[in-house]
Amino acid sequence: MAASTSMRALLPSWRDYSSVKRTWRGDLLAGITVGIVALPLALAFGVSSGAGAESGLVTAIIAGIVAAVFGGSNIQVSGPTGAMVVVLGPVVIAHGTAVVALVSLAAGIVVVVAGVLRLGRVVSYIPWPVIEGFTFGIAVIIFLQQVPAAIGSAAGKSSNAFLAAIESFATVNPATLAWAIGAVVLVAVIMVLAPRIHPKIPGSLLAIVIVSAIAAVGNLPLARIGALPSSLPAPSLPPLDPAIFGSLVGPILTVAALAAIESLLSARVGAALADTGTYDPDRELVGQGLASVASGFFGGMPATGAIARTAVNVRSGGRSRLAAIIHSIVLLGIVALASGVVSEIPLAALAGVLMVTATRMVSLTTVRSVVGSTRSDTVVFILTALITVSFDLIVAVGIGIAAAAFFALRTLSKSGGVHREPIPAPALPGDEHIALFRFEGALFFGAAERMLDKVTQITGVDVVILRLSQLQVMDATGARVITEMIDGLEGRGITVLVKGIQEQHLRLATRVGVIRSLRHENHLFDDLDAAIVHARSHVGVTT
Repeated sequence: MAASTSMRALLPSWRDYSSVKRTWRGDLLAGITVGIVALPLALAFGVSSGAGAESGLVTAIIAGIVAAVFGGSNIQVSGPTGAMVVVLGPVVIAHGTAVVALVSLAAGIVVVVAGVLRLGRVVSYIPWPVIEGFTFGIAVIIFLQQVPAAIGSAAGKSSNAFLAAIESFATVNPATLAWAIGAVVLVAVIMVLAPRIHPKIPGSLLAIVIVSAIAAVGNLPLARIGALPSSLPAPSLPPLDPAIFGSLVGPILTVAALAAIESLLSARVGAALADTGTYDPDRELVGQGLASVASGFFGGMPATGAIARTAVNVRSGGRSRLAAIIHSIVLLGIVALASGVVSEIPLAALAGVLMVTATRMVSLTTVRSVVGSTRSDTVVFILTALITVSFDLIVAVGIGIAAAAFFALRTLSKSGGVHREPIPAPALPGDEHIALFRFEGALFFGAAERMLDKVTQITGVDVVILRLSQLQVMDATGARVITEMIDGLEGRGITVLVKGIQEQHLRLATRVGVIRSLRHENHLFDDLDAAIVHARSHVGVTT
């Protein structure tokens, strides 16, 4: 029964649309606005990934609807994103565009399974410096990937964005170089100035329209998107070649991890922006996974929640899933009615859109906040960004988390300590033969050995009292070290008394052997005064 209820929570419900009667006008306007904003991005991301503009449009339409219906957020807008382009680029270079749909379908299945297994909260464990370093690195890669189109040349053969950008200069055509750069600059200027004129002007679309019109009227020597279909392709199962599937397992898992991380981060940002309540992270994974599966059936790319489009949706008045659905319908209408016009858009114009988008992904205020926080956070940020640009996105996140964990453990280990305290007054003769040690902070694998050495090196005493009431954190290693302390001291003939094991630590201490290692069960105390009285009885002190 509980399992059935849990599964139903991951599925769509009519309750998802309970607010539509109140919000439909805002949803309609927001959906149209986001659709207009998403058009150039869908085209640009499709082209930049190597899968083609058609693939980007298909993904925005199909994945946008599926994620809106099945996802766990009321205001999330999904589709192709820059981070996914970064991963797909090398895959397309190595295996061709035919494998993109297969990668999308397989990665989507992995994400669905992650949602069913309730792994949606995992993203909350990713430290802020790692997220910002990851975002910074992606922005750099997206910018570098646009260099070939921005200078009117062919992309380099290297799978590394930086090296490919450098290689592209070897094939520059002087006759088209100035025109391509001019188109990029004009797009950038329009995108920067449009919001200043009016915040609701879609600068990217306006820039695309103006540059395309100039290129068409002037018959400029700029490469175009090329022919696009006027309808969606028929759904079909992507071809599976067993010979290459083994080599795709790594990219599939990378795409799945990236789709999960980016979608959950976007949903979390959207929930903070809107007053539509929280999001369900597990259902969001199921929805995003199904979106990528559906996209793969139609020949599209893997999809994720898109922070930029989600933010536009919220700011334009979107408050229900209807807005994201309308956004996909708008794009479908453009495919059906204006595919011929869209096919004439210069690639340099799309490159300009993505270059500006990449630049906007980086907030200098945020970077300064991270770098100006602590030395360890600065190291984690820079390390994550460098590895993202130089090697691999998911490896970068893993190493960033590992580095953050290392610094956190180092800080936590410093918070733990053991101190010898004087016996509370009034002092009695013989008290010098009693050692009272107070443990505080954290006693775990990172600090346990240091504490062990400090206690076991004590000499000239007959009784040691281990005061554990102020110990906040203790793991199995810490409990084992206490056991070793007791065994070592008792082996030297020193009586050990333990005072104040907290309730949350008692079960662990019992299992590991702390209580069993005591000479007598009466050597475990809740009260310090009682422990001192008993200690004095072992050294012949009387009151």
